[in-house]
Amino acid sequence: MDINRRNFLRTASISGLAAGLAASEGLLKPSVAANESGKTEQTSAQATTANNETRSGDMIYRTLGRTKEKVSVIGLGGHHIGRQKNEQDSIRIIRSAIDRGINFMDNSWDYHNGGSEIRMGKALQDGYREKVFLMTKIDGRTKAAAALQIDESLTRLQTDRVDLMQFHEILRLEDPDRIFAPGGAMEAMLAAQKAGKVRYIGFTGHKDPLVHLRMLEVANENKFHFDTAQMPLNVMDAHFRSFEHKVVPMLVKNQIAVLGMKSMGDQNILKSNTVKPIECLHYAMNLPTSTVITGIDSMQILDQAFEAARTFKPMSQAQVAALLQRTADAAAKGHYEPFKTTNNFDSTAKNPQWLG
Repeated sequence: MDINRRNFLRTASISGLAAGLAASEGLLKPSVAANESGKTEQTSAQATTANNETRSGDMIYRTLGRTKEKVSVIGLGGHHIGRQKNEQDSIRIIRSAIDRGINFMDNSWDYHNGGSEIRMGKALQDGYREKVFLMTKIDGRTKAAAALQIDESLTRLQTDRVDLMQFHEILRLEDPDRIFAPGGAMEAMLAAQKAGKVRYIGFTGHKDPLVHLRMLEVANENKFHFDTAQMPLNVMDAHFRSFEHKVVPMLVKNQIAVLGMKSMGDQNILKSNTVKPIECLHYAMNLPTSTVITGIDSMQILDQAFEAARTFKPMSQAQVAALLQRTADAAAKGHYEPFKTTNNFDSTAKNPQWLG
């Protein structure tokens, strides 16, 4: 085959990966056709970012699924704010992020053995709690384990309620069945919601889109509607075990907020030398994400996150295709997404007692 023809076909195939698959699921919906003034119709890729978004300063805010909550398109990752040697550095990063416009706070009961929640709880004093949409996660699969972790998280965060509580690390096909079983974690979560400790309920996972689909299936069987679902969304996910292609359309269809994470794969994607940090953030922001949760462990990285929000514009299908073409070879076998292919990121696999 002629080399130019081969490159053309490869580009066409990747373009189809970017737009065709999602469009067939109804994910990428073109905006209204050209209006009286002759403005041209948006591309379907551009339309994905509509999501009732508004700008204020350097930050973009989007609606959280079917709720009326407005959250910053950049979310502050909870694990990274527990990595600083000095607790005061963590507090400074959190408060600076809030002061500049990030209102989505991510955390988890197990991050740094509770250290991340403790630091965030301290940072959210002095009126900062009222400025944020606070999310954390629990690992318990039984009612008893989940109830204990919910209360421990509230104590560490120094608050009487969180805005969003998520079931963490839905990695195994049996996790949904355990959570929804009699005496399972959902009973504790619903009790906490009834008591006012939890406003919205979601789940997270990073292993395989099939597990997310199983969680949605079991929820539907139990007539339960999740408010959010969190998953890896990045320039490599589109090529390998793709949450973007298999899960996101289901979430959009059912008005479940899409929470993106691992846009850089904890730096692993950057090691491929195919993309830059802001390109990674822009790609994830261009999807129908309510927020893209990213690790921010320094003031420099905080500046980078705000630069990504400030410079973001809806990407055309051609721009998306170009990024996917650049990453196709590196992404093909999941080498730069080790959270999918190894257990290095599976904290509950290393600590099965957390599940209950």
